Amino acid sequence: MPGKRFTNEQIAFALRQAENGATVDEVCRKMGVSEPTCLTLEEAVRRHGRAGDPAAEAAGGRERQAGTTGGRPNAGPLHAAGRPQAKVVRPAIRLEVLGHLQVAYGISERRACQAICFGRSSPRYTKRPDPQGALRMRLKELAAARVRYGYRRLHILLRWEGWAVNHKRTERIYRDEELSIRSKLPKRKRSWRYRQGRPAIGGPNEVWAMDFMSDRIFDGRPFRFLTVVDCHTREALSLTPRANFRAFQVTEALDALVKLRGRPKSLRVDNGPEFAGRMLDQWAYLNGVEIDFSRPGKPTDNAYIESFNGRLRAECLNASWFLSLADARDRIEEWRCHDNEDRSHTALGGLTPRAFADQAVTARELA
Repeated sequence: MPGKRFTNEQIAFALRQAENGATVDEVCRKMGVSEPTCLTLEEAVRRHGRAGDPAAEAAGGRERQAGTTGGRPNAGPLHAAGRPQAKVVRPAIRLEVLGHLQVAYGISERRACQAICFGRSSPRYTKRPDPQGALRMRLKELAAARVRYGYRRLHILLRWEGWAVNHKRTERIYRDEELSIRSKLPKRKRSWRYRQGRPAIGGPNEVWAMDFMSDRIFDGRPFRFLTVVDCHTREALSLTPRANFRAFQVTEALDALVKLRGRPKSLRVDNGPEFAGRMLDQWAYLNGVEIDFSRPGKPTDNAYIESFNGRLRAECLNASWFLSLADARDRIEEWRCHDNEDRSHTALGGLTPRAFADQAVTARELA
């Protein structure tokens, strides 16, 4: 009964019965209340203090007098220097108290354990060596090398290296070692309605997604680079950093990709000036490619490239210190190769984008 209120007489009666050694059932029977109601009574005792307190009775339910302890038993002073010490609850602290009692009073271990209500098996416990020490060390090394990886991706890396370990054990060790450093993402407080009418992506090289990102060199000089992703295989096709990007340079990068992989059927882009200009529209018309623009203020229309940009920002750009534009080009290209060939993607069933693309091509040839 959360809304039950007890009088000072009821609280005093319950306290007297408890001091006389009565059990909870006996107190409930004498007061004519149920056990949940008695637990509510305990909450009232803890909140209001012992009934019959002179300060509380003098207050009469009104404002407490100055200098009182708030009605709580043994509340102690409110200043930090005189605050009562914390309870001895941890086994390590109890072991220290046990040793102090044996040395100071010259008593046996049995008597000391009885005095502090400590089991005798605890001080005689011998810590066993951790049989998973090698696994813990390797997991910490992988987490230090891949700081943005969760336990699922680290578990896949362990399995690739030959560790016969269950994913639940990897999660337990990952949690015990406190390897999670990712920030909590805010929850969306409103519902979203996805755009209808887009056909499903049937295979690789059908739909590409493009966007621009920017960063700075160590001396503050900015640079931009074009990101192109295959929406079916999640493969990063191109990461081209330049001091600045113009519309004709976008078409040059696309021509280089077409020579290597062929023409896509559709391009998913936002409404930036490099994409909404005449240059890209003319290139799409001559090559028979459809341009699919995102709605203004709807980044979820191009979710694949937004997810890729966030991963690139967290794992490469924020973790790197670029000395020059050439250094940025080399490091970004190294990360692109790692993302395509070594990184496992959960959306692809734990496969890398390159392996998923090869599997899709093989399935299409067999069909």
